[in-house]
Parts: sequence; structure tokens; C-alpha cells
Amino acid sequence: MSDELLVAADGPVLRVTFNRPAQRNAMSWTMYDGLVAAIERAETDPDIRVMVLRGAGQEAFVAGTDIAQFAEFTSGEDGVAYEQRMEEVFGRLEAASVPTVAAISGYCVGAGIALAAACDLRVSTTTGRFGVPVARTLGNCLAMNTYSMLVFHLGPSRAKDMLLRARMFTAEEAHDAGFVTELCDLGELDEVVDTMTSRLVQHAPLTMWASKEAVRRLRLATMPDGDDLVRTVFGSQDFRSGVRAFLDKTSHTWSGH
Repeated sequence: MSDELLVAADGPVLRVTFNRPAQRNAMSWTMYDGLVAAIERAETDPDIRVMVLRGAGQEAFVAGTDIAQFAEFTSGEDGVAYEQRMEEVFGRLEAASVPTVAAISGYCVGAGIALAAACDLRVSTTTGRFGVPVARTLGNCLAMNTYSMLVFHLGPSRAKDMLLRARMFTAEEAHDAGFVTELCDLGELDEVVDTMTSRLVQHAPLTMWASKEAVRRLRLATMPDGDDLVRTVFGSQDFRSGVRAFLDKTSHTWSGH
């Protein structure tokens, strides 16, 4: 694994750390590939019973995909390809045969909240902040699979509140919505996660796999295609201008085109 993604076995727990704290652990393509490799390791190593994902430092779990990578996009098809790649990563995580736990501190934004949603359980400190502020920042959109995960976990009203107002939910709000499984103080995250994983490793692996797989299949049962949405938004002038403004740290006015 690269220095951007740290993977280490701790007894029956495989710990994956997104390790770009200076960039709030924003995901690079290498990190996404490394995460898929870590999932495969967890599934093929008979000694691994649980996988834990967390961000380096206390400022962020994951603050989205590294925006600099979007500067290479030239058409809506680039957006479709990107979102298909993200769907593969998130889908692989959601379908992992071992239980997965997201240990969250600070920003859990964009791709970060999708990664957390794809995990089975989520523990957050009170510093957790959850959202998808792209209506305010980049002017892009999500894949249908990610919309489905947000609606599945938050309900349609909370999901639209988060998306349309580009609003960040506090850890308490995410806990009240049922998205965060357990809420803890900043200094308690390791202890709470360890207590959770210690319990999981004692349970029947096939029973847990069947339970999580059944829930996954229920979510996916009625999901429609959404490539037309992605193609339109990622192909827009608003998106190209939004990315440039974000990277250049300049102001931007949306045109709707």
C-alpha cells in the first residue's frame, strides 16, 4: 500500500487509515484502488473478522475525492466513468463479507459520507460533520447508487435537506437520524470502536454476512439507472467553472448551463 493508505492487521481486525491529513484525507485514485485491495485482503485472510476504516488525525474521516483530479474532465462521459468507478468501490465495500466499521472524527463529506454509508456500522465523535455540499461548491452530482444510500440511511426528507441546502449535519443530527450507530467524545473513539469490534468478532460470521447481504439486496432491489443525470451535470459549463473556481479559490456564479 502507498503512504496515502495504511493497512494493518490488529489480531482479527484489519485497520485501514486514509492518510492524507493535510488534505483532510481527500481520496486519490491510488487510495480508492488500495481500499479495494484491502477489502480483498479482509475477505481472503481467514484470521480477519472485522474491518475498520478511519481518517488520519482528528480533522477529517474523508473530505471527498481530491478535487484536482476533476480538472482533467472534459465531458459528461468523464463524469459517468468517474461515478461508475465510485459505484464499484462503494459497492465492493458494502458487499464485503466481513462487518465493516467507519470510525469518524471531523469532516465526513462527499465521497467520505458515501464510504461511511457503505460501511455496516458508524461510530462518530461529537466533532463529526456530515454532508454533500456540491450544490454550493463544485456543481456536480452523485451517482444513483450514492443517492440511494443516502435516502436509505437518512430518509428522503433529510437527504434532500442535506443535498439541496448543501447543509452539514452535526454528529448529533446524524445520530438522531440513525446514520451514526454510536456517538462519543473525541477522546473515546478508540475505546468505543474497540468495544464494538470485540463484540463483532465473537459473532457467527455467516449469520452476520447473511444479515448485511439481505439488507444490501433490499436497498438495491428497485434502484433505477441515473447515468443521464450524471452525464448532464458533469458535462455542464457550471461544473467546469465550479471546479476551476474551487481550485483557484475564486468566486463563481451559477448559470444553470
